[in-house]
Amino acid sequence: MKVSDSLGFISRLDNWRKNHVSNRELVLVLAFAIGFLASLAAYILHVIIKVIEELVTSGFHVTTINWLYLIYPVVGIWLTSLFVKYVVRDNISHGITRVLYAISTNQSRLKAHNTWSSIVASAITIGFGGSVGAEAPIVLTGSAIGSNLGRIFKLDNRTLMLLVGCGATAAVSGIFKAPIAGLVFTLEVLMVDLTMASLLPILIASVTATCFSYFFTGGSAMYHFQMDYLWGLDRVPPTILLGIACGFVSLYFMRLMSWCENGYGKLSSRPYMKLLVGGLVLSPLIFLFPSLYGEGYNSLRLFIEGKTEADWMQVMSGSMFAGETKFLLLYVGFVTMTKVFATSATNGAGGCGGTFAPSLFIGGFGGFFFARFWNMQQLGVYIPEKNFTLYGMAAVMSAVMHAPLTGIFLIAELTGGYQLFIPLIIVTVCSYLTINIFEHHSIYAVRLAKQGKLLTHHTDKSILTLMSMDKIIDHEFTSVDPDMEMGKLVHAISASRNDYIPVLNESGKLLGEIDINKLRHIIFRTELYHRFHVSQLMTPPAATLGVNDPMEDVMKTFERTGAQYLPVVNIEEQLVGYISRAHLYSMYRQFVADFSAE
Repeated sequence: MKVSDSLGFISRLDNWRKNHVSNRELVLVLAFAIGFLASLAAYILHVIIKVIEELVTSGFHVTTINWLYLIYPVVGIWLTSLFVKYVVRDNISHGITRVLYAISTNQSRLKAHNTWSSIVASAITIGFGGSVGAEAPIVLTGSAIGSNLGRIFKLDNRTLMLLVGCGATAAVSGIFKAPIAGLVFTLEVLMVDLTMASLLPILIASVTATCFSYFFTGGSAMYHFQMDYLWGLDRVPPTILLGIACGFVSLYFMRLMSWCENGYGKLSSRPYMKLLVGGLVLSPLIFLFPSLYGEGYNSLRLFIEGKTEADWMQVMSGSMFAGETKFLLLYVGFVTMTKVFATSATNGAGGCGGTFAPSLFIGGFGGFFFARFWNMQQLGVYIPEKNFTLYGMAAVMSAVMHAPLTGIFLIAELTGGYQLFIPLIIVTVCSYLTINIFEHHSIYAVRLAKQGKLLTHHTDKSILTLMSMDKIIDHEFTSVDPDMEMGKLVHAISASRNDYIPVLNESGKLLGEIDINKLRHIIFRTELYHRFHVSQLMTPPAATLGVNDPMEDVMKTFERTGAQYLPVVNIEEQLVGYISRAHLYSMYRQFVADFSAE
């Protein structure tokens, strides 16, 4: 079928829809479609990862040291980077951050290739042993499906944002079989406001994705958890201590991840050097600690489903520590602290994956370490290792993502351990409060927050974020140079449509302004035309704005100065244009009206 025929069919379908189906009904239908497609994408991704893993690890002997750990992850990263460079030709890393960016600055528009490119790239990376998660790529895929379906039917920006949220919800719900976690993830992380108009589509997408995931993979939970020890009040102190400890572990994870990413970013112009550095970090770590290979969910399973020390010892299989009981705690501690290096090396070297799974991994290993150390040292009442593994998973993920509800419901739904609600609430709250002292944004949002491009639940701030600087700047202006005589300035004034004329040097740098209103008393005195020059008549602007200034700062500058217009300059102090106070506030009022409309 030709492209023109496809476009013609879509156009006819859209015309029929406008005549027979309302926008509200269409959104519900699309929510169902998004739920199905997102769950299918999650299933396909896991199938591809499993196939690749089986192919590359078929020669592994679990009980022996595997030298191939030094090779396979780097090969996977190299293949991923080639795929991204020559096939995708776009940056697809930091999937959830990319979704947040699209919501905040790109009118919820995601490129069509995002519906499949992240699946392929992350499957190659993780299948070959890259120490990252598949959740962020699937969230990007689900969100892209929602965005592109909405654009096909030419829906407005507000509805596109809702469909992007439906896609993200469906992705999380589908990949974990956790419908409530998917819902609260969208509310907490993507910060899509929940109204009665948006609740039903998100719920439809969530439950649809979950049901189809059950159909594809069976009805069992991700982990088989059995409650052997009931939680009691005597275990409140260690639960609180674990929450606080996980808060600091999360801070360590976020800060070190940011530092490593900045380091790899400096090598962006030298891809092979970046691959070499990442490989030199990743390969030895996986060789020493095979638990770092891939997503790591199987290692967590040993702690959650295991009952004896013999079960836990399997986590060291394939390492030089295998069979050495005395090294178990040391091994778990080292894995907890080095996971961040393995994850950053995977992504930094050119791989594709998220930090969702690594945060669960670090939390699980950290929780087990805490409980095992507590019990070995007999610091108090016995605390079940498997329970505290789950608490740690919830705590670290909640803190890193600034999403306590997501952590609570995800762990409860992953295990069916709904009896753990109270300790999960305690540990996540303590962890979240701890990290909130140091970091006010999630690992996904911190980059955008620094740029003033983060959408929040605060309506005013969200509106200012959605407002684009480019659409407000007036680039048409008449400029003069400082050596111009007053007579020529009068001619420039007559040609100008504004009450201000910028004074620029030869390089376009702003030196000052001519306020026409202040010259009215001498403008017709011809005897002064050759006496005065522009440099003598100009005044400094009330303030200057930068092209990358957050809109909130722009509004504050206008309020502080009381100016009716302000110049906008680039990083080289060259004039770009002017922003009118009247135009700014007019656009703001229009955004408020659109944002408040149901």
